[in-house]
Amino acid sequence: MGQLTTPPPVADPTQQNTMILNMGPQHPSTHGVLRLLLEIDGEQVLRMMPDIGFLHTGIEKTCEAKFYQQVVPLTDRIDYLCPMINNYCYVLAVEKLLGLEIPPRAQYIRVLLAELQRISSHLVWLGTHAMDIGAMSVFLYCFREREDLLRIYEMVSGQRMMTSYFRIGGLALDPPLGFFEAVKKFLDIFPERVDEYEDLLTGNRIFIDRLKGVAHISAEDAIALGISGPTLRASGVDWDLRRDMPYAGYQNFKFKVPTSQDGDVWARYVCRVEELRQSHGIARQALEGLPAGSIKADAPKVVLPDREKMKTEM
Repeated sequence: MGQLTTPPPVADPTQQNTMILNMGPQHPSTHGVLRLLLEIDGEQVLRMMPDIGFLHTGIEKTCEAKFYQQVVPLTDRIDYLCPMINNYCYVLAVEKLLGLEIPPRAQYIRVLLAELQRISSHLVWLGTHAMDIGAMSVFLYCFREREDLLRIYEMVSGQRMMTSYFRIGGLALDPPLGFFEAVKKFLDIFPERVDEYEDLLTGNRIFIDRLKGVAHISAEDAIALGISGPTLRASGVDWDLRRDMPYAGYQNFKFKVPTSQDGDVWARYVCRVEELRQSHGIARQALEGLPAGSIKADAPKVVLPDREKMKTEM
């Protein structure tokens, strides 16, 4: 299949047998907001131009009219599979500008929730990826565990997806009663669930044949295209900000960074499945090493003080 570098001219049905078809942008059928410009001959795709970069709501422009704290709910919508991690990125940037020192307890809870969010996002990827290849059962299994995580997010924030739980200076509230028990229960069962996924997929000859050697991305191309995360690491680039430029307490956690030199779809599958296990390990460390103390920075001009601290001062 060829690739269109520029939009093709509108097909003239009297001169040629091909048709220009605009596929998308639409969600969720393309697992994200993606537009594909296709030249087709009947049911055969001759050429394609991917057009990426669409966003639903013009978030950057909306932020211009908001106070810093009011932007947090908008960051949830940037990537609805990782809302807390988007909150995380934004509040860290503002805290760096303001020079805020975040209490260790808030840092550990942030890391815990961010890694659970990474697991949740990878579960959506794994379930939909397997279903696209033809493995329906894995989709149901992955969403079973994702449902457990959504209940945990609802406990801590009142929302299953658009949580807006992280705040500039810390967290919105201390986690409620029963939250840490629910997290521990999930962490206890999750390794066996990952084993189930791999039992169904990793040794499956049909699954292997449909992934190995497909859609190879070299390390050079991955860097040039601005690819990040497990897709970058599956192309042989050993880079993870949590390890190489640690932030928000990640230097206190031990974990491995899965990589592969193969750069194909199979390598990306293997890296992401291993990331499920590594994120589980980080979350376990955060839960077991959780320190006591405040969940908000001591910065009265920026952050509302804890309720208990206000009672003491009064």
